[in-house]
Amino acid sequence: MRRKVKKKYPVQPDSQYGSFNVAKFINSIMRDGKKSVARRVIYDALEEIKKKEKSKDALEILEEAIKNVSPLVEVRSRRVGGANYQVPREVRPERRLALAMRWIIQAARQQKGKPMHKCLALELLAASKKEGAAYKKREDTHRMAEANRAFAHFAW
Repeated sequence: MRRKVKKKYPVQPDSQYGSFNVAKFINSIMRDGKKSVARRVIYDALEEIKKKEKSKDALEILEEAIKNVSPLVEVRSRRVGGANYQVPREVRPERRLALAMRWIIQAARQQKGKPMHKCLALELLAASKKEGAAYKKREDTHRMAEANRAFAHFAW
């Protein structure tokens, strides 16, 4: 029996920038339903980026960071005849966005001793330049998929 398809609710663009990605970022950084705290962290991080990078728009840097961290392929576990194989699969666009945001936020949260908005700003700037922990995570994921390319025929 197939499981019920989850109903997806459309995300409204955020009020300050009118961007869907910023709204999604706010939702993914939010903890315990504290949306106002999450909003403040994101907006402060974007302000921090504006201060550091005068040449580019903060929203452009956010988009670039998400694009650079988004994985194209990932490995999924698949059991075939008593053995588990890591099968490389292409990543759906919604999942790609969710993974990119999650990895950027995790990398920012791992930096200790600084306010979250500063950590997030640094991570976004690093990701937009194809460096930093979140970008490394993407590269590791791609490397893993490449190493397990021999099992691609198990993807069905």
